[in-house]
Amino acid sequence: MTSSVLTETRKAIDDAARDIALSTGLSTITLRRLCAVTGLTPGVVAAEEPSMHALVARTFSDVARADFVGITTAMAAEATPLSALRVLVSAVLVTDDSLDKTIWADAWSVGRHSEFVATALRERLHEWQDTLVALLIAGTASGDFSVTNPGLAARQFFALIDSTTVYGLVGYLDEHERVELFTRSLEVSIGLAAGTLAP
Repeated sequence: MTSSVLTETRKAIDDAARDIALSTGLSTITLRRLCAVTGLTPGVVAAEEPSMHALVARTFSDVARADFVGITTAMAAEATPLSALRVLVSAVLVTDDSLDKTIWADAWSVGRHSEFVATALRERLHEWQDTLVALLIAGTASGDFSVTNPGLAARQFFALIDSTTVYGLVGYLDEHERVELFTRSLEVSIGLAAGTLAP
């Protein structure tokens, strides 16, 4: 098999894995499902991608990384740390079946049983943590925020968005209550007046 065919085969597998993950979840990326979506034989898929765990981890990481780049690029275009934070808050509060409600929620669950996924999840979390800490430090220096422990405030941010996302998936609290829980808790932790981050 030529390298160009191998490249096309890998792309077909990666594209199929991404589509499956975003439509029905990371846990549904299986050899059988990949064969059904791509039309490739089990032998061809297994030869190109022998580890489903590694494929699931790479799929999560690639999608999460693309999301990270898109959001941080938009944040970087803002004039102040506060306006950049508003961009981030708006992005994570998206209410459709987007990355927050599929890929990240699935990764927490699948990562319990797959070190590949757990490792990929930790890497993406560290990336986001570092980014938000830097933003909070810059915002404290500029007077936009009042944060004594940026690391803790950033961890609280992600813990809140993960928990309220899961609440939404199982219908716990209505959307207004979940948004208020997230935004008001964040406002308190970084010294902002009530309603500053309300959508």
